[in-house]
Amino acid sequence: METVVSGIRSTGKLHLGNYYGALSNFVKMQNEYNCFFFIADLHSLTTHPTPQDLHATVRNVVIEYLAAGIDPEKSTIYVQSDVPEVAELYLYMNMNAYLGELERSTSFKDKVRSNPDNVNAGLLTYPVLMACDILLHHGTKVPVGKDQEQHLEMTRTFGNRFNHLYQVDYFKEAFAFSYSDKLVKVPGLSGQGKMGKSNGEADCIYLSDSPEVIRKKIMRAVSDSGPTEPNQAKPESIQNLFDLMNVVSAPDTVAHFDDLYNKCEIRYGDFKKQLAEDMVIATEPVRSRIADISNDEDYIKRVVKMGAEKAQASAQKTLKEVREIIGLKKLY
Repeated sequence: METVVSGIRSTGKLHLGNYYGALSNFVKMQNEYNCFFFIADLHSLTTHPTPQDLHATVRNVVIEYLAAGIDPEKSTIYVQSDVPEVAELYLYMNMNAYLGELERSTSFKDKVRSNPDNVNAGLLTYPVLMACDILLHHGTKVPVGKDQEQHLEMTRTFGNRFNHLYQVDYFKEAFAFSYSDKLVKVPGLSGQGKMGKSNGEADCIYLSDSPEVIRKKIMRAVSDSGPTEPNQAKPESIQNLFDLMNVVSAPDTVAHFDDLYNKCEIRYGDFKKQLAEDMVIATEPVRSRIADISNDEDYIKRVVKMGAEKAQASAQKTLKEVREIIGLKKLY
């Protein structure tokens, strides 16, 4: 059985884009693959969160993983920092990662441009830590978007470099993995681009948002004054709302409003009310489970402890073998 590895940074609550773009596929993957799903709290340290925020967001992601349907009996759900072996492997791999290739990383250059006052070593070596998350469990399938494919290429580079340096065939190559042939587009509410926390709370529908909050956010979503001629192309802000409706509404509902748009008869107030109600219904099962799981502290602790033990069993085996390959054998 091949191994799938994926992590989400603990930087806040999960939203519809996370759910339809990733989590819903994770639920299906766990029946066919050996899955490791972790909360990347060590990666989050590059932005220096407060201890209180870091702890709260890690807990939230664990709860939302479970509420989305990831089964801790089928998958390994763990917190990255609960597996110290990743930090040790990160040290070894940093010895064979070169400054020039790290500086050429697109994500590093983007971070330097957007946060010139916080160019820390963690940002520079971010691809090495990501590689170690995967190599630690010998992952071969990694569900990532196009923006992470360069990091996966670097993961293959680091693994192959280790194999070549020590003349072993140890680390396998990992490749991007899309479980579903159908790409689900989940745009934000700001009128442009995909849903994302970096655009602010108003851009996102969070899995834990109450029906009242969802209705308010949808009604405030960016739109325009309406079409001026039949069958005209939809501007991005309107197409985004239709794309959201495609995700949560019945096909005949989408067709109805599309027809009204093409006839220049659409009323955005009615359209948004329908979208909001369909979104409330679509998110209700996950929202209810989030509320139930949040109140069961013992269950959360059991899941995280079990996940840490399963992840450590895999990680310790890898580190034992890596140390022997390198020559770090105890003298006593």
